[in-house]
Amino acid sequence: MAAVHLDGLAVPVIAAPMAGGASTPELVAAVNGTGGLGFLAAGYRSATAMVEQIERVRELTDRPFGVNLFVPAAPGDPRAVAAYRAHLLPEAERHGVRLPETIAPDSDDWDAKIAALLAGPEPVPVVSYTFGLPGPEEVRALRAAGTYQVGTVTTPEEARRAEAAGMDALCVQGPEAGGHRATHRVADRPGDVPLLELLAAVREVTRLPLIAAGGLADGAGITAALRAGAVAVQLGTALLRADESGASAPHRAALAALPETVVTRAFTGRPARGLRNAFIDRYGPHAPAAYPEVHHLTQPLRAAATARADTSAMHLWAGTGHRAARSGPAAEIVKELWEQARR
Repeated sequence: MAAVHLDGLAVPVIAAPMAGGASTPELVAAVNGTGGLGFLAAGYRSATAMVEQIERVRELTDRPFGVNLFVPAAPGDPRAVAAYRAHLLPEAERHGVRLPETIAPDSDDWDAKIAALLAGPEPVPVVSYTFGLPGPEEVRALRAAGTYQVGTVTTPEEARRAEAAGMDALCVQGPEAGGHRATHRVADRPGDVPLLELLAAVREVTRLPLIAAGGLADGAGITAALRAGAVAVQLGTALLRADESGASAPHRAALAALPETVVTRAFTGRPARGLRNAFIDRYGPHAPAAYPEVHHLTQPLRAAATARADTSAMHLWAGTGHRAARSGPAAEIVKELWEQARR
């Protein structure tokens, strides 16, 4: 498989790794087919499931692709998690679900995923990291295997640390992004510097190639990000309604129906941008900075809400450009946006 050069993509568009099922091998292949770069999301998957998806991608495309890993976090305060559980109990009782009383430590199968990436017959071309950075031995091992590594950052300080850690490129995530903010510490309050300003601030502290992420949903936004110094743009919400997306039908519909997004810790304990609904309004003020504990705590509630298509209680991750997301083949969406950007 060819080496990766982000500044040499025929179409400088990257499919964001959207954990939880939205990013599929079919979506990766569709974006690859346009000349862009598709990404799998390994977050919330076992190492075995990650490998299965990698194998499926290789069946669908011979072009380079990426895999995103969640970096494990330090344990949250169990007392704060217990207090939040008490707030959620009436909701659980209303819907007949049981909330976990204890939550075991969870590294998202980190060690096994790193081992699997190093053990494969050929390296995954690109690996990116969210929620922090790998250790130096892991960075060195993946570099020796031939993998290009991307650190996701939300501040210039995180960018400095990512470059020092040995990253080959940085994904600069602005506050407009849907889903989790990629702050390196769970308790950090995410910044509100707009993406274009953040790109400029990060460019002042590093010469690494930059990927722009956050709220990009039209040609004008893509053009502005590239002019601001990015070598490529990352699209997530803009592809959620694509035919190849794994997003649920209620989530797809809500992108067009619900008017507002907000950043909340209500569902996972990490700040994440989603479509504002009753669950966020009711429980967001009480949610602690504890991840992945809150993610596991609310999982039965989220599953029940999804099963009954209740968008007032589902986690509906979405960026600020969600109203522009449209349905259709992902390749057509990417091509149309890139044509708009080139005008």
